[in-house]
Amino acid sequence: MFTGIVEELGEVVALEPRGDSARLTVRGPVVTADARHGDSIAVNGVCLTVADAEEGSFTADVMKETLDRSSLGALRPGSRVNLERAVRADQRLGGHIVQGHVDGTGEVLSREPGEHWEVVRLSLPANLARYVVEKGSIAVDGVSLTVAGVTDDSFSVSLIPTTLELTTLGRKQPGEPVNLEVDVIAKYVEKLTAATAKGAGA
Repeated sequence: MFTGIVEELGEVVALEPRGDSARLTVRGPVVTADARHGDSIAVNGVCLTVADAEEGSFTADVMKETLDRSSLGALRPGSRVNLERAVRADQRLGGHIVQGHVDGTGEVLSREPGEHWEVVRLSLPANLARYVVEKGSIAVDGVSLTVAGVTDDSFSVSLIPTTLELTTLGRKQPGEPVNLEVDVIAKYVEKLTAATAKGAGA
């Protein structure tokens, strides 16, 4: 589990296609300082398992499901990525519960600079729209954010200077893809209420 609080901006060293999968190597000295084989690291919000870690970099295998559902397949050597290690049980939950299980992708639609922040509007896939509410939580490229506004096919977030400086969201331009993970609590509530309604109808 993650919290959506990015620890560092990493850099893609290589993305090696392997048929219906790929092997990704990322440079990130902070997240690899204590990384071992089998540890979890979120890359742009995607939970990956460390296959190898050495000299400030780690390698992970990316399966077809992940390539199909996320934007990782579009990464290239030199791409910057948000990195976060799995949260420990004794840490503060600074963001919200993020599983690293990407639900789909959106794209940056517009950026509106403010004096000390930016309002960024992003597209919202139809199958995810019901889980996104104003003032609710959403993970965008692994960054825990509060939804500032939402329509049927888009939502907006306000990015503070720290987020603009320390994550990829400060650099993403209109048309570029982002990984989206909606609040898992909303999905569980939907399933439980559907089951309750079905039982009541029976």
